[in-house]
Amino acid sequence: MAKKIRSPLQGLCIFAKNVKQVSLFYQQALGLKVQASDKTHDLLVGQDHEVVVHAISKAYAQSIEIESPPKCRDDAAMKPTFVVDDLEVVRAAAKANGGYLKPMKQAWRIRGYVVLDGWDPEGNVVQFKQVDG
Repeated sequence: MAKKIRSPLQGLCIFAKNVKQVSLFYQQALGLKVQASDKTHDLLVGQDHEVVVHAISKAYAQSIEIESPPKCRDDAAMKPTFVVDDLEVVRAAAKANGGYLKPMKQAWRIRGYVVLDGWDPEGNVVQFKQVDG
């Protein structure tokens, strides 16, 4: 009998110029584990979700300049949101890997969560929220 693999409930694919750096950010910020990895992508898996960090084609990547620190891409059509245990863990992951998390004084509270926006090492906007209290 074949072993049944439990699939994550939700997933996100992020295209990145620097797969390893972006992957480390999401691993540390969200507590994800690398389930598979090769030269073009990392598959990161958590309890109920997965994140695939996929390399942008080399031809296209050459036309992208990532500033240091990265410029927030706040004109994107989507903003993924993740529930985390501790926003300060996200802040540490952002600091260690070239991302950013807004200061706590800019957090807002809604529906039982403390919510902060930030961005990954390539400027992709991400929202993080932890249970309030």
